Amino acid sequence: MLTLWNDFDRSFTALDDFRRRMDWLFEDYGHTLGRGRQLNRGSTWPRITLEDDGGRLLARAEVPGLSEKDIELNLNQNVLTLSGAREVKTPEGYSAHRQERSSYRFSRSISLPCTVDPEKAGATVKDGILTVTLEKAAEAQPRQITVKAK
Repeated sequence: MLTLWNDFDRSFTALDDFRRRMDWLFEDYGHTLGRGRQLNRGSTWPRITLEDDGGRLLARAEVPGLSEKDIELNLNQNVLTLSGAREVKTPEGYSAHRQERSSYRFSRSISLPCTVDPEKAGATVKDGILTVTLEKAAEAQPRQITVKAK
C-alpha cells in the first residue's frame, strides 16, 4: 500500500493541534476565565495547614496579595470557612495592554478535629500567610491523669 506524504502531514497536523489544545486546557486549569468569575481551583486553594499543639489548633493559609479587608473567616459547628476576593482594577487614566492577573472570589471550608472556643479565636495576615489561632474548648483539652499506688 502506497501512502502519500500529504497523508502523514495531515495526521501530524491533527496531532499537533490536539497537543496544543491539551496544553491550553492544562495551562488554564486553576485560573479564572474572566473578570470576577469564580476561581476554578476546586477545594485545593488556598492551601491550608492545620496543626494541633495540644491546647490549640493553628491553621495557616496561603493568601498572597490579600489584606485583612479581603478575607472573611467563619466558624460554625467546628467547620472553619475561609473566603475572600481580590479585585484588580486598572488605575484611572491608564489602559491595560496585557492583564494576566484577574479578579477572583474563593471559599474553602475545613472540618476541625475537635471543639474549639470561638470567643478565643484570633487571626492575623502577614507576608501572604493567614494564621488562625483556635483555642480548644475545655472538654477537648488534653488532661494528665495521675497514677496512684494501692
